[in-house]
Amino acid sequence: MPAVWSAIAAHRWFILAVLLLVGLGAWQGVRVIFGPAVVVDQVRRGSLVETVVASGHVETPYRVEIGSQITGTVEEVLVQEGERVTKGQPLISLESRELKAAVVQAQGAVAQAEARMRQLAELTLPSAKESLTQAQATLLNAQQTYDRTSHLAEGGYATRQALDDAQKTLDVARAQKRAAEFQVYTASPGGSDYVMAETQLNQARANLDTAQSRLGYATISAPRDGVLITRNVERGTVAQPGKALLVLAPAGDVQLVLQIDERNLGKLALGQKALASADAYPDKRFPAIVSYINPGVDISRASVQVKLTVQDPPDYLRQDMTVSVDIDVASKPDALVLPVRSVHDLTSGQPWVLGVKDGRAVKRPVQVGIRGNSHIEIVDGLSVGEIAVPANSGILTGQRLRPVLP
Repeated sequence: MPAVWSAIAAHRWFILAVLLLVGLGAWQGVRVIFGPAVVVDQVRRGSLVETVVASGHVETPYRVEIGSQITGTVEEVLVQEGERVTKGQPLISLESRELKAAVVQAQGAVAQAEARMRQLAELTLPSAKESLTQAQATLLNAQQTYDRTSHLAEGGYATRQALDDAQKTLDVARAQKRAAEFQVYTASPGGSDYVMAETQLNQARANLDTAQSRLGYATISAPRDGVLITRNVERGTVAQPGKALLVLAPAGDVQLVLQIDERNLGKLALGQKALASADAYPDKRFPAIVSYINPGVDISRASVQVKLTVQDPPDYLRQDMTVSVDIDVASKPDALVLPVRSVHDLTSGQPWVLGVKDGRAVKRPVQVGIRGNSHIEIVDGLSVGEIAVPANSGILTGQRLRPVLP
């Protein structure tokens, strides 16, 4: 017996090699007879959401170009690019010495015109009314003198010369009364002197408003809340009307602008919900809604422009950021689903799967519905619990295999 064990020990490596070859042969025999073991996919029921995935960038619905309404030299730029500003906040100041001088000059003209109006009301008109009262009294006295002289002349007690003198005095009194009435009229509201003085005052006030407005133009303010995204001005720049100095992205809603393959156009509709993420913050997602679909197609890129509104944009979102968007275009809460990897020829219009029958792979045509990121809806051709061989398994139609569920 010791001799036997010694022989076995001496040839142990040979024996192990023989046993290994026998095991390998047995395993190969099983593979030949029953086929290789393959992990298969099983049809199950579940919820499925089809999405259209695209990338794009962030934009505001519109941008405001801020410029100067007058020509002037920039004295100071009060903000920086990227700064958040509020409506009415000063952004740029222009050199304003000449504008301030024009305001002072206009204020002087207004004061002068107002003094002329006061002079009419406080001096000219009362004086004219006093002169009219005196002229009326003189006229009354002259009329009485003329009446007495005329009566005496009729009785032969007054000469013709006395009557002529009384007539001349009466005519002069009447002329003085008319002149006094005219002076009162011209100095009263509606009279020529009053209208001229009022017109001068209105013109002076209008010139003052213009001068003050131009002085106000020397300070360029934010038209609304927002973020300054472009600055094209420095101290000493000559600002001119029509030249944009700053560009403001207004606060509020922002939109995502995407270019989507035209093949997905039929799946899109206004109001569809989406989830987006900025490439700079891939772990943070925010909701958006499809708000615009361009009616035309970009023929050079075979794509259509789509815009999504972000009603509550996160603070980290910036203009022109690159974003990735998943738009929910269809969903089913209770669908027959199968991993996409098990469906062949999806784009051909005649999809099929490799099923298993009697231990062999068989081709089975199927009809598919909505498609998710990793699963697809099976409308017809398979039922719950049936299995399909993944396309990347290397199994051919008719080949034996041993299906293994994951």
